[in-house]
Amino acid sequence: HPRVSMLGFHSLTEGCLERAVGFYEQLVDTVVPTVGLREAEFAKLLENTYRHVNIALMNEMAIFCHESGIDLWEAVDAAATKPFGFQAFRPGPGIGGHCIPIDPNYLSWVARSVGYRLRFVELAQEVSERMPAYVARRIQDALNSQGKPVKGSHVVLAGVTYKANVGDQRETPASPLAVILRGQGAFLSFVDPFVDRFEVDGRDVERIDSLESAAKNADIVVLLQPHDEFLTVGATSLATCVLDTSGLLAGPNVERL
Repeated sequence: HPRVSMLGFHSLTEGCLERAVGFYEQLVDTVVPTVGLREAEFAKLLENTYRHVNIALMNEMAIFCHESGIDLWEAVDAAATKPFGFQAFRPGPGIGGHCIPIDPNYLSWVARSVGYRLRFVELAQEVSERMPAYVARRIQDALNSQGKPVKGSHVVLAGVTYKANVGDQRETPASPLAVILRGQGAFLSFVDPFVDRFEVDGRDVERIDSLESAAKNADIVVLLQPHDEFLTVGATSLATCVLDTSGLLAGPNVERL
């Protein structure tokens, strides 16, 4: 975390803890000593698992709400007005990065090694792993509503990193989504100001320089990561259809996840 570092001293000495705190105080705003190294390490695993499970919950709610005609995004905003007992998480195209997809699975593996199953963690992984396929289905539905098949349609992926405003592609959900769309015969391209090259299964995906240019020629634009550049007024106004997985766009041509 850029502001907080947690340190433990179990099996070490108070002197070790003091030197470690002194070092990290030069790098972060707050250093929080814990009772031991295992607890300090587990705090990171716990935080990532907490987010992992809650994101998966919202992903499952997104599928249910779409089928039920409920605007989940508005419901989450309304629930977030409660001053206690609720923290807002929102759905998306799948989890990515190094922490959330990896740490909870490591924790689950350790649990199985001692004869215990972390069923919440395993279920969260299952839910999140099927989100790219669900997004692909929503793309297919959106194209069908225009009288177009996926095969031969121009699908633009906007934002192929694992989160907004970074260039990191580790475990990005854009990759499995691209595999599915290619398998269905879509003409695929991407636009991302933070990425020069997006490769899927050893093959480059065509890059378009700007979202405005992509929107003019696409049958559908799929907003996967809401980079600031994509949220400017008019960035997607020329698109025939936009599937927004971030819930941040609005307009007659926009359909939210």
